[in-house]
Amino acid sequence: MISNDNISIVLNLLRDYIKQFKEPIVTRISREKEPFKVLIGTVLSARTKDEMTKKAFGRLIEKADTPEKILELDNIEELIYPVGFYKTKAKNIKILCKQLMEEFNGNVPDNLEDLLKLRGVGRKTANLVLVLGFDKY
Repeated sequence: MISNDNISIVLNLLRDYIKQFKEPIVTRISREKEPFKVLIGTVLSARTKDEMTKKAFGRLIEKADTPEKILELDNIEELIYPVGFYKTKAKNIKILCKQLMEEFNGNVPDNLEDLLKLRGVGRKTANLVLVLGFDKY
């Protein structure tokens, strides 16, 4: 049987060990509890290193933090470069923002079926939005 002293030692070792790992950017974004930001951050993060996602997300959200404002932008590609597939992601973000405005009154849907209808959103992105944006498990 493991003693309480040993458990404390192991927990301290684990705490020290995990400090070397960076928290994923989408997890950090989710702390704001804004599903739209989680959605955009997750779309940008696909096949992109977190450091690039963080910079691109920051530039985009600084200029436009709602679907309506993003639809007014002409330079999404420029703002999100150099994320992977930035041209495709820029186009998808514009289209999904239009879908949000037209089909969901500007709100991010809180169910898998509707999330999967959005341009550029697959199961992984949809599930991350549900869990991190809506606390649905």
